[in-house]
Amino acid sequence: MREKNRGRWGWVPNQAEGVRKLIARLGPADRLRVCYEAGQCGFVLYWQLQQMGVHCSVIAPSLIPRRSGERVKTDRLDALRLVRSYRAGELVAVLVPSKEQEALRDLLRAIYSAKGDQIRHVHRLAKFLLRQGRCKPPGVGLLSTKYLAWARAQQFAQPAQREVLNHYVLEFEHSSQRSELTKALDEVCEQLAKPTAALVAALQGLRGVAKLLALSLVSELGNLSRFRNPRPLMSYAGVVSREHSSGNTIRRGAITKSGRGHLRRMIVEAAWHYRHRPGLGQALAKRQAGLSEEVRAIAWKAQLRLTRRYRQLVLRGKPKPQVIVAVARELLGFIWAIGMRVEEERKLVLVAQPLARNKDPGRRAASRPDSRLRVSRPQPPRSAITAPSSRG
Repeated sequence: MREKNRGRWGWVPNQAEGVRKLIARLGPADRLRVCYEAGQCGFVLYWQLQQMGVHCSVIAPSLIPRRSGERVKTDRLDALRLVRSYRAGELVAVLVPSKEQEALRDLLRAIYSAKGDQIRHVHRLAKFLLRQGRCKPPGVGLLSTKYLAWARAQQFAQPAQREVLNHYVLEFEHSSQRSELTKALDEVCEQLAKPTAALVAALQGLRGVAKLLALSLVSELGNLSRFRNPRPLMSYAGVVSREHSSGNTIRRGAITKSGRGHLRRMIVEAAWHYRHRPGLGQALAKRQAGLSEEVRAIAWKAQLRLTRRYRQLVLRGKPKPQVIVAVARELLGFIWAIGMRVEEERKLVLVAQPLARNKDPGRRAASRPDSRLRVSRPQPPRSAITAPSSRG
């Protein structure tokens, strides 16, 4: 849009019909370039513009260049800044997932949210009973059915306290019912594409990475080959150190915490499993069944290195949260290595399939006596071969 026409279109409702009318007024769809900041509206606008044939980019808000002296912020100025930066090529677009990938991501986040609600409700119930001097029996977990039966059997003299107990028990029971979400997740897993299913199975070979976490990693990261090496992946997860260096002075601080907080939380949770010494338990051996030797070797190398790293940092006197974040950062490197290995195995399979069709000529040639398969290089044409001239 030209500068003299800025602000001409005003406010446009975020509805399909309003967007369609705006694109029709702006001009041919194939000549338009549209961008907007990633936010809570998701990627519905991106998918709609793609169906209309409009090139659209979803911009990372944290990477938009801003002047330190600007003290005024309005929607109009934000739009102008976005257009000028986009025209200058200074913006960074985020990876837009497909509709199937976004649906899987929503389902996984709903499961994690239900799990969080269950933990909050059981904590409220336990603290209410503790305030009344009711301590749970020893050896009974808060999320077990025994604890729920014990809490339901408690008696109070005051009617108000009985109502509070019934409310907390009902909320805990309701949050514990996630069978429909789990069933939907199993159906989605059966419909995954073969490359995605292979990556999910390979990631489960790592210690601390079960089915739910492997699906979450695949839905959040997408194709791991878009990262040239593990360092961009670590930076994408926000587990690298901040740095403010100048000249010979190097200053590093806490982690950046950029990118997706959900991804960072999952990686940190998985890193806690490497506190224990390396081993191959029954559950891990079951998940590694059917994996290639290369993937299992990477998983075992991860156990040896990350366990040793954890012990070394703890012996130095580092706080355990910092140690776990350091382990999580290196765990991302092994996740990247497994993703690259799975992709290489898939390429080998795709290359081997066409070669399998050409086995018959070789077999027929080998069955004949004194037969050889010869491979000759193509010779250049005679007109292109010239002898050096002695006259210079």
